[in-house]
Amino acid sequence: MDVYQTSPIRVLFPRTAGTRVQEAVLVNTSGGIAGGDRLESSVTAMNSASIAVTTQAAEKVYRAINESAHITTILRACDAAKLAWLPQETIVFNRARVCRRTQIEVSSGSELLALEWLVLGRAAHKENVSSGNITDSWRVVKDGRLVWADTFRATDDVFPHLSRKALLSDCTAVATLLYFGPDPEERLQFVRNLAPSLECQSAATSVGGLMVVRFAAKVSCDLRSALRNLLQQFGNQLAPGPFRVPKMWSC
Repeated sequence: MDVYQTSPIRVLFPRTAGTRVQEAVLVNTSGGIAGGDRLESSVTAMNSASIAVTTQAAEKVYRAINESAHITTILRACDAAKLAWLPQETIVFNRARVCRRTQIEVSSGSELLALEWLVLGRAAHKENVSSGNITDSWRVVKDGRLVWADTFRATDDVFPHLSRKALLSDCTAVATLLYFGPDPEERLQFVRNLAPSLECQSAATSVGGLMVVRFAAKVSCDLRSALRNLLQQFGNQLAPGPFRVPKMWSC
């Protein structure tokens, strides 16, 4: 109904053989995110709408001298709407500084799936993230009431200890997946049954009517494989509509 975009972000709506739009793709034409950048994406799924939103490629957060980059995502799912936020990974370079905030508003009767994942360092360069500043926050509001809040934070004094078992235990790729919709207990049990077959560590729980799933892998390719596997089976068996592997993930 309404689209607004300004450089460096572009919004594309790929069509296949004249079919209706099912997927929106965000493109960062600058090629990455530097210290001091401020990017905001806002998606509202109106009543009975069905749309998946993804990104063209992995996002890259470059080394910063002192000022953090700020990434804000605002998602709203109105009555009977189906909204899937399924971007590709965000790769954080050594000494990068980024503050990412994901704010979600859902209404009773809507359905939403939201994913965010972080990769620490460039594996092809054998890069280890030894310093920097990462803050990754979530806030979920249902019918005007806050039902879940969470923040992951790693700073200069924390990175040397991330390999400890109580922290990331040598994992360099982590993800959080949220689901809100009908039959949450059935979906929770489905994901728990699927977890042992995934290519990474994972666990799922229910909080405030939300299903929250965490993933951690030693390498990003294992995390990507696990997410593809879960999304494919989740969409096919439990939640038809936009809740599937985005086509852009295969390009």
